[in-house]
Amino acid sequence: MYTRRGLLQMVAASAALPAPHTPDWRNITTGAVIPDESYSDQPYVVITNDGNWLCVLTTGRGVEGQGGQHIVSTISTDKGKTWSALVDIEPADGPEASWVMPLKVPSGRIYVFYTYNRDNLRQVNSNNPAIGRRVDTMGAYMFKYSDDHGRTWSRERYEIPMRNMRIDRENTHAGKVRFFWGVGKPIVSQRGYAIFGFAKVGKWGDPGTMVESQGCFLRSDNILTERDPRRIRWTLLPDGDEGLRAPKGPVSDEANLVELSDGSLYATYRTIDGYNCHAYSRDKGHTWTPPAYATYTPNGRRIKHPRAANFVRKFSNGKFLLWFHNHGGEAAHTPEWTNNRTGYYRNRNPGWICGGVERGGLIHWSQPEILLYDDDPAIRISYPDFVEDNGRFYITETQKDVARVHEIDRALLDGVWNDSSSVSRHGLIVEHSGAGRVDLPRLPGSFSLDFWVRFKELTPGQVLLDSGGITLTTSDRFTLQLALNDGQRTAAWDSDPGTHPGTLRVGQWQHVAAIVDAAPRIISFVIDGEFNDGGAVRQYGWSRYDRQLGELAAGQAQVAPKLYGELGALRFYNRYLRTAEAVAHFRAGRA
Repeated sequence: MYTRRGLLQMVAASAALPAPHTPDWRNITTGAVIPDESYSDQPYVVITNDGNWLCVLTTGRGVEGQGGQHIVSTISTDKGKTWSALVDIEPADGPEASWVMPLKVPSGRIYVFYTYNRDNLRQVNSNNPAIGRRVDTMGAYMFKYSDDHGRTWSRERYEIPMRNMRIDRENTHAGKVRFFWGVGKPIVSQRGYAIFGFAKVGKWGDPGTMVESQGCFLRSDNILTERDPRRIRWTLLPDGDEGLRAPKGPVSDEANLVELSDGSLYATYRTIDGYNCHAYSRDKGHTWTPPAYATYTPNGRRIKHPRAANFVRKFSNGKFLLWFHNHGGEAAHTPEWTNNRTGYYRNRNPGWICGGVERGGLIHWSQPEILLYDDDPAIRISYPDFVEDNGRFYITETQKDVARVHEIDRALLDGVWNDSSSVSRHGLIVEHSGAGRVDLPRLPGSFSLDFWVRFKELTPGQVLLDSGGITLTTSDRFTLQLALNDGQRTAAWDSDPGTHPGTLRVGQWQHVAAIVDAAPRIISFVIDGEFNDGGAVRQYGWSRYDRQLGELAAGQAQVAPKLYGELGALRFYNRYLRTAEAVAHFRAGRA
C-alpha cells in the first residue's frame, strides 16, 4: 500500500547497473568470430554425433555475388569459442556454390544442400547488365554429405530434381535457367521425413535483384534412413503451379519452417510489404493457408518487418523463437525504400525476437525483445541460427563480412516464453503514488519509468515527471513524450499516436513503461502490455538517440505537477526493463 506522499526507496545508482567496463552480451562485437575468407553468409550449425559443433557457411574473397563464392565448413570443440581451419565443401575455383544448409540424420551422416551454378554461366538475362553478371542464385539444387562429422565431404555431388512452376516458366530465361536460393536449416518431422524451404525467383534485375519470388519446399520421405544418395526421393511443394505468396507485393522469399506438436507445419517468409508472412500446412506441405501477414496472436496485430531474414526455430521445450527487425508497415513505403535499389534491404539492426507458444494448433507470439545490436545503426545483422546445447542457448549471425556466435542470457528467453504477472524489484530506486516530489540519483546509463495513469483529457503540456534532465509530458499528438537532457544535448521520443492497442485513452486506468536502454541507445514504450511499434502512422515505434548524450543530472523531480487525471504506482528503475517485465507489470494490475 502506497502513501499519498509516496514511499521513497533509495539504493546506490550503480547497484543495478553493469560496471562501465562490463560488455553488454547483446552487442555483436562481444561474440566469438567464425572464420571466413572475407565474405561471410548464413552460418548454420549442427551438433555432430561426436559432440562438436559443425558450422557451414557461404564465403569468398570478394563480396556477395562475386566470382569465387563457394561453401565451406568449420568445427568447434568448445561451443563456438574457437574454430578449425575452413574445409572446402565446394572449391572457390569451381562454379559458384552458395546458400548451404545442413541436415544431420539419425545415423550421424550430415547432408548439405546448396545452389550450384552447374552450367558455369557468366551472364544471365536481366534489365540491369551488372545484376545479370551475378550468377550465384541459379542453376541446380545440389547436395553432398559427410560420414565423419564434417571433416571431409563426398567428392560427388547429387542433384535434387525440381519441376518447373509458373514462376520458372515466366522468368527471364523462360524456365531454361532456374533462379532460386534457400535459407535456414531443414527440419526433421516426427512423421519420418525431412523438409526445407527455399525461394523460386521470377524476374531477375531491378529493383532488388530478386524482383519476383515465391516460397517453396523440398521434402524427402526416405533421406533419414536411405544410405544411397541416388535413391533419395524428393517432392517439390506446394502442389500445383504456385508457391507461397504475399498478400500484396511480388516478393515472398526465404521461407523457413517448424513443426507443431500435431505434425502440422508453420512457415515464415519475408516480403517487401512492410510485414513478414506466415502460413500453416496440415498435410505435410502439400497445401498451405492463404497468403497472410504474420500476427502476434491469431487475427491480432501484424508483425512489422522489412525485406530481411525472419527465422523461426523450435526448441526441446516445445517453444519457439521468431527473429525479425520490428519496423515496417505501410509507413515504410517511403522513397528510401521504393526509389532505391537497396532500400528494402536496410535497417537490420537491432535484431529482435518474440517467444512463441503453441495453443490450439496455432503459435502465439510474445511482445518483442532486443536480442542483438551494433552501435552503428548502418551495420546489418541477419541470417541467424539458434543452437541448443545441454540446456544453454546460442545464436550465430552475420554482417556479411564477419560472422559470430553468442550465448543468449537465459533470463531473456524465460521472459518471452513465460506469462509472468509479478513486479520486478531489481533496480527499483523509487516508488511513488500521486503528485509530489522525489529525489533522483545521477543516471549514467539505462533507466525505466513504470506507472499507472488515468487521463481525464489528453490535452498537450501535461507533466507527469520533470527532473530537469528527464521530462515526461503529453504531446500535441495525444501521446506521451519522454525527453532527456544532459545540459548540452537532448533526445526525445513519444509513444504511438492513434487508436490501436497500446495507445493512450481517456477515462480508464492504463499501464505505461517508458524504457531507456543505454547500450543500444533505444527509447521505447510499452502501454497496457503492448510494445509500441509505430502503428499505421510510423515505420518505427522505437527510436535510437545520440550516443553523445551524457549523464542525466541528479536532483529533485516533480511528479505530476500538471496532470488532468490521476497517477498511481510510479516506479523508477536505474536499469532498462525488458519488454517481458513491462508486460508482467501490466498483468500484475494496479497495487
